[in-house]
Amino acid sequence: MKWSFVIQQKIKAALLLSGIMAIITLNTLISRKNIRSIDQSFSSIYADRLMPAIDMVYLTENLFNKRIALQKQMILGRSIDEPLFISQQRLHQRRIDSLLTAYEKTFLVDGETRGLRLFKQQLAQYRGQETELQTLYRSDKTQALDELVKGKNAQTFQALMGEVHELTAIQSAEGKALMMESKSESSVFNLVSTIQIISAIVIGLLILGLIHQSKLINTDSQPFHLN
Repeated sequence: MKWSFVIQQKIKAALLLSGIMAIITLNTLISRKNIRSIDQSFSSIYADRLMPAIDMVYLTENLFNKRIALQKQMILGRSIDEPLFISQQRLHQRRIDSLLTAYEKTFLVDGETRGLRLFKQQLAQYRGQETELQTLYRSDKTQALDELVKGKNAQTFQALMGEVHELTAIQSAEGKALMMESKSESSVFNLVSTIQIISAIVIGLLILGLIHQSKLINTDSQPFHLN
């Protein structure tokens, strides 16, 4: 009976060790998944939120530079360096197109897709007005030119800036959401690690108890001899 009890204790110890191995394996798989999710979140924060936000800053800068150069042309008139003006405007436009292309290649949520579509529509309208302004400028139609610059053209530019503001706000909101997701995954990782440590300690103590009981049984089973 005593040997049977010892064998039972060893089987229990083996089962407990198997339990530890199963818990460690499961926790390792969960931890790997959490780490991959955290890595993806931080990569997305950089590639899909931070860089597009920086691109928007440069895009806005080029839009303002184009408009300032246009207003300068309206003020200075024929005294402006026409070839330099055209060259600078084309350079700003190429930069704007390049930044838009880079922005479109990032991951876009539904709000960004709609906002970007509206922005491109406003930008196309603004470019059409720029062409119209140049036609009026070369035709010396000062009054019509002034009315367009201060009227529809100014309104379209404000609409462009409004769309940039909306896109930037979405970038900020999505970035915060990714940060919260990363924090949540980190909390799960910490919880899993804590459970693993506690489980290992508890099962380890149970195994030590089983070993101790087995030693007591072995001691009791030894024959008593008188000298």
